[in-house]
Amino acid sequence: MVGFLLSALLLWWTLRDVPLDAVWNVLRQANVWLFALCTIVGTAIFPMRARKWRPILEPVAGRLPFGPLWRSTAIGMMMNNVFPLRAGEFARAFALSREVPAVAMTSALGSLAVDRIFDALVVFLLMFAAMLDPQFPPGATIAGRSMSDVAVGGVALVGAALAVCYVIVLHPQFVVGLASRVAGRLLPARRDLIVGFVELGVGSLGVLRDTRRFAAVFGWTLLHWLTHALALWLGFEAVGIEAPLSAALFLQGVLAIGVAVPSSPGFFGVFEAAASVGLTVYGVPKELAVSWALGYHLLTFVPITILGALYFARVGLSVRDVTNAQSR
Repeated sequence: MVGFLLSALLLWWTLRDVPLDAVWNVLRQANVWLFALCTIVGTAIFPMRARKWRPILEPVAGRLPFGPLWRSTAIGMMMNNVFPLRAGEFARAFALSREVPAVAMTSALGSLAVDRIFDALVVFLLMFAAMLDPQFPPGATIAGRSMSDVAVGGVALVGAALAVCYVIVLHPQFVVGLASRVAGRLLPARRDLIVGFVELGVGSLGVLRDTRRFAAVFGWTLLHWLTHALALWLGFEAVGIEAPLSAALFLQGVLAIGVAVPSSPGFFGVFEAAASVGLTVYGVPKELAVSWALGYHLLTFVPITILGALYFARVGLSVRDVTNAQSR
């Protein structure tokens, strides 16, 4: 309920001083072919995400075929777009364990945590790199600090987060033991459950031990987010926003922060608000920014939702299956 209310509030805030007829005029005059290309490129990131999943799961499941990984990913994205509380993350893991019984549900869920860790590392590295671009608007500040200072600090923070991950990987027994002691004092009734989750997370980070797998996951993650940025930029071009490609790298970082807050399915409201804020940094008029956000969001929402629904039916899943498994 909170997510729906926040989405509605942010959508109202974003649209309150933007005439809808002006938005319609911008979209009506947009370059259809560029928007079509933008949609294709924006949808292409999902097969890349599926391919990235393979080396993450390799230590526990071996080399999986692409088909189940892709179908499960599409199902998960569809569920995120249609159901609340990010149900798609669980559905993605459940769909894979259903198609490939050799992959335990716990292993699939743990692998998604690693997937998101790599996403965060790459998205924010690219965002901070964009802030160091000479084309980044001069004079922009956050809390009185220049964007270059924020970027340097952000890169350091990402590096520290990666270092923490390696400490966990290299000293797993220490981490599990620490979690057990803390949980035993603060939440003794839940100690075993908490320790189990920590062990799952520690095991899933095993991809960091293997240089080849680490490079594969990082490479696919980088390709995924560079492709996503290209899709954003093609959308800029379609509606007449004059901004460098680095603006798309910056904006996708802002969007990642925005959609992390509770929201309605599909992130409506938070996506448009974050896009408006991010493009304002580049001096894009709010009317144009909101028009781009609505057009891009709708065009990239539809294809993966349809594909996910088709695979959902093809695999033989039902909402009840997912709900029952989630409640166990």
